[in-house]
Amino acid sequence: MSQRLIGYHNTGTFLQQLSGASKLIFFIVVSVACMTTYDTRLILFIGLLSLYLLRVARIPWKNISFVISFVTFFAVMNILMVYLFAPTYGQEIYQSQTVLLKGWGSYNLTSQELFYLLNLALKYFSTVPLAILFLITTHPSQFASSLNQIGLPYKVAYALSLTLRYIPDIQEEFHTIRTSQEARGLELSPKAKLTDRIKGNLQIITPLIFSSLERIDTVSTAMELRRFGKEKKRTWFSAKPFTKADYLVIGLALIIALITLLLFFSNHGRFYNPFL
Repeated sequence: MSQRLIGYHNTGTFLQQLSGASKLIFFIVVSVACMTTYDTRLILFIGLLSLYLLRVARIPWKNISFVISFVTFFAVMNILMVYLFAPTYGQEIYQSQTVLLKGWGSYNLTSQELFYLLNLALKYFSTVPLAILFLITTHPSQFASSLNQIGLPYKVAYALSLTLRYIPDIQEEFHTIRTSQEARGLELSPKAKLTDRIKGNLQIITPLIFSSLERIDTVSTAMELRRFGKEKKRTWFSAKPFTKADYLVIGLALIIALITLLLFFSNHGRFYNPFL
């Protein structure tokens, strides 16, 4: 059974039928809009839309659970660090202070700080599902052609495509090696100590990295022998022409970008202030 962490899956939904270029444009425009604004209403809308599309894509939870868990851990750590180093930043932004829990010194828990931290968390859970959707519903060859369609040199696009192709293979090889090591008596399950698990996984990852570098060198040599990169342009076998659905996806991205711009003028800045 495939144990891929993340990789292309053809589940037969309309998302797989879209052009890679339109999905890439949607991902970039919406992600920039989400990371630019601090209007909770728009960020929440993007988050709900991302979760809905993730459900429509019919992606098995086991294939993305690790990524979601990692992002959740990273988001929580980031929020804690922001609060530790700037416990009054929310009050400065929203120009008010409503103390919910009295603390030591400036470490008072306020509604304004909680609201700001909520916006930070929503940004993660709005953009990460979009990134997962794009990577899982876009074939690596379509990904390369889409990058080239939006103006990126095809050499760079092809390099990124090869990277996406190798990631699932490396993940499966890691799982195979880990399973064989456990069969030989090396405990790497949650039953083992954390330090033992880290040490055991590092013993697998280190040689796997070197073997992957050897693969890259082999592929690079083969591409050079076939005179890859000689011409300034190239055609793509897997490139898809835009359909009505693709134009609708791009149109939705532009609408979200326009709403972001309008909210910027409406809120007199990036921040939506419900405390006025």
